[in-house]
Amino acid sequence: MIPEKLNPFLEEVQKPGRYIGGEVNEVIKDKAGKIRYAFCFPDVYEIGMSNLGMKILCGVLNQMENVWCERVFAPWPDMGEVLRREKIPLYALESGDPIRDFDICSFTLQYELCYTNVLYMLELAGIPFYADDRDESYPVLLCGGPCTYNPEPFAPFFDIMSIGEGEEALPELVNLYETCKKAGKSKAEFLREASHLSGFYVPSLYEVSYKENGEIASFEPKFPDVPRVIKKRIIKDFENAYYPTDPPIPHVEAVHNRITLEVFRGCIRGCRFCQAGMTNRPIRERSPQCLDRQARDAVKGTGYGEISMCALSISDYSGLGEMCEKLLSWCPEQKIRLSLPSMRVDSFSQKIMDQVPGLKKGSFTFAPEAGTQRLRDVIHKGVTEEDITRSMTYVFSAGMTAVKLYFIDGLPNEKDEDVIGIPELAGRIVNLFYANPDKPKGKGVSVNISVSCFIPKPLTPFQWAGQNTLDEVERKQNLVREHIRSKKISYAYHDASASRVEAILARGDRRVAGALVRVYRKGQIFDAWDEYFSLDRWEEAMAEEGLDSSFYANREIGKDQILPWDHISALVSKAYLRKEYEKAMSIE
Repeated sequence: MIPEKLNPFLEEVQKPGRYIGGEVNEVIKDKAGKIRYAFCFPDVYEIGMSNLGMKILCGVLNQMENVWCERVFAPWPDMGEVLRREKIPLYALESGDPIRDFDICSFTLQYELCYTNVLYMLELAGIPFYADDRDESYPVLLCGGPCTYNPEPFAPFFDIMSIGEGEEALPELVNLYETCKKAGKSKAEFLREASHLSGFYVPSLYEVSYKENGEIASFEPKFPDVPRVIKKRIIKDFENAYYPTDPPIPHVEAVHNRITLEVFRGCIRGCRFCQAGMTNRPIRERSPQCLDRQARDAVKGTGYGEISMCALSISDYSGLGEMCEKLLSWCPEQKIRLSLPSMRVDSFSQKIMDQVPGLKKGSFTFAPEAGTQRLRDVIHKGVTEEDITRSMTYVFSAGMTAVKLYFIDGLPNEKDEDVIGIPELAGRIVNLFYANPDKPKGKGVSVNISVSCFIPKPLTPFQWAGQNTLDEVERKQNLVREHIRSKKISYAYHDASASRVEAILARGDRRVAGALVRVYRKGQIFDAWDEYFSLDRWEEAMAEEGLDSSFYANREIGKDQILPWDHISALVSKAYLRKEYEKAMSIE
């Protein structure tokens, strides 16, 4: 269903399969009388087609008789140039229709470095960036996803923002839109009514003012019927919540060509740096019986040969053993592989190794996050040296020879000895392998350490903490390298300049929207891709907008200051988060 005019130019671009639609399991409807909904993923097709959230929400909406939800992805720059040159507006894969003509255009914001791609897609679609510049003829612009827990850097662009889980919320909003449309109500009237629905934030209905020093002076609703605080939506009956067993099968190889079983939402832990752990509360599990049924249906609906479990901490799932037993009763016979995500070292055991035979092959991944017990206590990781030793013993005794360890540097209350503790811990794991009498014979060990930069995230205890400067991050990265004593240890670290931009956007206010437009006008797109990212462009755009990057990234925020996201609630109180922050900073 691609626009006919585009056909002659597909040979000019990489992976034309990204742009043609027509996949197995795509949803085609008669568009007459339907609410047209464009679900936009601001990254390339292969990443978007791997995203479980997109599959869930598109599936939920397409279950509705009155809605046709279609998919839209960010074109790679070569395709973007073709669309511009040939004056072909950005279109939806299913129908080939320009998204400019839809009723609702919805963006999922999964990570901060996709924000410029939202502007890129809007420009290709012929839709003005700012909500104030769009009249009744344009679609309603909606966004959701983890980034909406601080919606302010992109608040001027969107009409509505969905806070929290969308399976029940989005159908409510679409039905309200249809009711208002049939009644002949204006967009402004629809938005006012939408603000009354639980879990929806309408930025235009709030007024923000600033002090001379750049801090927020006030943030107030413009009308008495508009809620002062927007509470996230949650799915209470997770057992029976929608699960996509027959999503579209991508034409080109996706990042994850497999079935993803969402085992549970939430986390029983309380890591102080982790936004997902704080914002996805409360914990809700699916039963092993439900997961087994969903897996069987998904194999029939997709033909995939791998099933991956999805959870923030899979080893904390209370039904892990029973679930594995059920899946292993039929998966090996059908040559279907099972895989688990990164495990917590304190809840990993020999029993888990025995329950999932596939774990005994290849490498194994743990996330200690910090190299010393002191810093693990600071971040409330709940992992001890004994936990690590015990788990590594299980892994090596089972015949595995490669381990990957994830760490974070620049954490609040971090000292140099904590940084040096990262390579020292890796060294102890190397020694543990060679001291293990049950280790694989005739093989060496490989310990891979990957170190990311701390990013202060909204609605976590560490939201008040500043990020290390670039110079300080570089010094710590070198400190890790200098203290690696074994050739069995390999070391990789994240680009600190990209993490700086993530911090600016994670803690930004509405003024940052102007810098987003400026940096996009300088040519900045696909920030998450190394070949396109440019810190210089970002710093120039911030300065031209009269903003100080360090104000957002490096400043420790005072206890009594208004946070840009104080009007958003993930159902965890600010007082609790502050108490946790103060506990962390008091640890010697």
